[in-house]
Amino acid sequence: MATSKTAAAADAAPAGGSSASKMLIGVLLGVVLVGAGGAGAWFMLGRQSAPAQAAAPVLEKPIFVTVEPFTVNLQDEGRPKFLHLGMTLRVRDEKSRAQVAEFMPELRSRAMLILSNRKPDTLVSTEDKSRVAEEIRTEMNRPLAEDMPSQGIAGVSFNTFVVQ
Repeated sequence: MATSKTAAAADAAPAGGSSASKMLIGVLLGVVLVGAGGAGAWFMLGRQSAPAQAAAPVLEKPIFVTVEPFTVNLQDEGRPKFLHLGMTLRVRDEKSRAQVAEFMPELRSRAMLILSNRKPDTLVSTEDKSRVAEEIRTEMNRPLAEDMPSQGIAGVSFNTFVVQ
């Protein structure tokens, strides 16, 4: 009987040790799962907030004013040459759009005066056209009267540009 009590005690000891090791494994597995879940949540939330911050600066919708196409005589010795031009003005805001629309005849006249004293060979390359666009923008932005602000024209784009 002493042997049977010793065998029973020996069987009970490993079972108790096995239960403790199972509990330890369960606790460690739980800690690992909670850590992995926390890391996954941090990663996903961190990824979502970065694009929201990057998308914060919203670009304003551009405002364009179309100028009716016009034709000007160019300075040339020999055959008469013409420039047929259509352009669009990009303005900064609605107030600028209203001011440009109100004073369009005077602004068109300024553009015609700039273009009418050109020679045809100065309107050929892309650089020539870019320079002319900047000159037109500068001249059109010049205040119409001493007490008036500039027109707020941010850019000039050509829709039609034909030299004949």
